[in-house]
Amino acid sequence: MPLKWTPLKWTEIPQLPKAEGRIAAIDLARGVAIGLMIISHSVSGLVGIRNVPDWGMVPVHFLTKFSSSLFILVFGIALAVAFLSHTQSDDWPKRRLKLWLRAVEVWFWYKALLVIEMLPFYSPSEIVDALLYGRFAIWVEILGFYAIALLWVPLILPLWARAPLWSRLATIGALTALTIWLQSLTFGGNDVLKALLVDHEDHYTWGQISRAPLILVGLLIGEALLRCYFDSAKRRRLVLTLLSLGAMMVAGFYALAFISGDVHAAMLAVANNVGKHPPGFEFMLFSLGGALVLLALALAGGAKAAKALLPLTMVGSNALKAFIFHIVMIFLVLRFLWEGEGMYTYPQALGVGGLLILGAAAWIWLTRWMAKYR
Repeated sequence: MPLKWTPLKWTEIPQLPKAEGRIAAIDLARGVAIGLMIISHSVSGLVGIRNVPDWGMVPVHFLTKFSSSLFILVFGIALAVAFLSHTQSDDWPKRRLKLWLRAVEVWFWYKALLVIEMLPFYSPSEIVDALLYGRFAIWVEILGFYAIALLWVPLILPLWARAPLWSRLATIGALTALTIWLQSLTFGGNDVLKALLVDHEDHYTWGQISRAPLILVGLLIGEALLRCYFDSAKRRRLVLTLLSLGAMMVAGFYALAFISGDVHAAMLAVANNVGKHPPGFEFMLFSLGGALVLLALALAGGAKAAKALLPLTMVGSNALKAFIFHIVMIFLVLRFLWEGEGMYTYPQALGVGGLLILGAAAWIWLTRWMAKYR
């Protein structure tokens, strides 16, 4: 039976229905994000970005830049779908504790995988320095971001659930403005603190404040998803809205690139992560715009697309396990044990990335099958 849906009003407080089971389209969207990330990490970890041919940077690594924004958006969407409607219920303390325990689990794996990433090329003292937040790694830092985010997001969810729409939108705008201002500060020379809060150009990590607007946008999309996903007409409206917004943002990126006089150079800059840390306007236009397009397509496809693209959906159904699998395989097995860095051509590294997506999906399926017989 379709859920009742009414348009949002500026003064409206969320009154959310509970999801009718797991929404496979969310897993598919998350799986697409992880798949793009695995392809990117396979190439950068085994070949090195500097050794990628021009045809590989654009379009392949240009398009993988959708991954980070899509991943964070889906993080917010999943929180809204699974937890937002429960924040006023009696069992909310138990659900909040579940999120905090998840934060501890993610933080543990972040530190364990940090050692694996750094093991072949760093001294023990440098690895210990990274473990103590004296420096940062590269490929596993997104996991460190989620570990910290899972500590503070549960605290704001009850406030978010009681806030009118105008104040939620104002919060997103205020955090964006705060990020721009904080990025101009030196933080007393404490680059690590600045990186943890708002990104730093010398550290490949993700700022909690600078990325918070993406999480909150994800919460808004998750609220809309709960209201209309199970009503085909309303879902089409949501899909068209997300698709239009995403397309306009990507078009805005190309418009700015055209004005600058060199569209290919602008695309190559994005492929080389210019504007990713800290987030730049052109980079975010392209990355977030593309993420919204991919999200819209996943929602449009729904359960049928999730079934047709089962490996990606399986990967998206357990993001942490997929992340652990691909980091272990790339950095512990291929780079360290098999001494494979620089031994792969670019097409071979792409092939490895594809196999790792399938391998991660198979590993998740196998561990679930094994759990049934414990």
